[in-house]
Amino acid sequence: MKKTIWILIIILFIMVVIKGSQLFIPTSSEKIVEFSVELSPSPSPSPSPSPTPSPRYPSRILDLTNWKITLPIGTDKDPTHPLEIRQPKLMTYKIDPWFTLTSDEKEVFFRAPVSGPTTGGTKYARSELREMTDGGTLQAKWSSTEGTHTMFIDEAITAVPKTKRHIVAGQIHGSSDDIIVIRLQYPNLYVNVDGKNVYTLDSHYTLGKRFTIKFIVSGGQTKVFYNGNLQPSYTLDKKYSGAYFKAGAYTQSNCDKEFWPWLCSVNNYGEVVIYNLTVTHQ
Repeated sequence: MKKTIWILIIILFIMVVIKGSQLFIPTSSEKIVEFSVELSPSPSPSPSPSPTPSPRYPSRILDLTNWKITLPIGTDKDPTHPLEIRQPKLMTYKIDPWFTLTSDEKEVFFRAPVSGPTTGGTKYARSELREMTDGGTLQAKWSSTEGTHTMFIDEAITAVPKTKRHIVAGQIHGSSDDIIVIRLQYPNLYVNVDGKNVYTLDSHYTLGKRFTIKFIVSGGQTKVFYNGNLQPSYTLDKKYSGAYFKAGAYTQSNCDKEFWPWLCSVNNYGEVVIYNLTVTHQ
């Protein structure tokens, strides 16, 4: 009898153990839940908003700290008087198409139409920089006999007027008149002094052709270097004072010179692209 009771107790114990172990066996639904959690992709992060590109101005390409610009458009008060932009406004200024960046934002356009307003003492419009000092607050005035004064321009002339195909693309100006200029009378590119073409730089210039000019003024001499040549293409022996550099597009034609009325238009212009412009004084 006792033996039978012990056998029953052992059987009941085994049944309890087996039944209890089933509590630790995951069900198929639990397997599915666990499996689905493992395969569920983590949520994608929200895309960051694209940064707004900062506006680019000619001052990002050229150091305009010591320059002002005269433009071939009138002021609000007087449309016959050309607009002038000085520092500090010039640092964040551009106006299409007269003074702006090229499409690749690597060069600066200067454009002056034959119909634009003109400054006193000239009959022609310009989109042209004028050298200044003290952060653009004062006009530059230096002498050919004191110190060394240098301007380097890397540029291309890209357009000339339809009839009188002339443009100035860099110059030294004195206290009352220009001293020496780089002038294109298409297709001849010259050094011009006192209204005379004194030296031919390129007799077959083509529009868009890139070239460099360097003026070095010292000891009463003004030397012109073309396309990186170590020897000057032309040397002017002249003492002068009240001088300053200018760069840009100074179109040498107007509505009268273009003759036909339909050519008196903002679509008839001279244009210069400048890649690099530097000035030093020692």
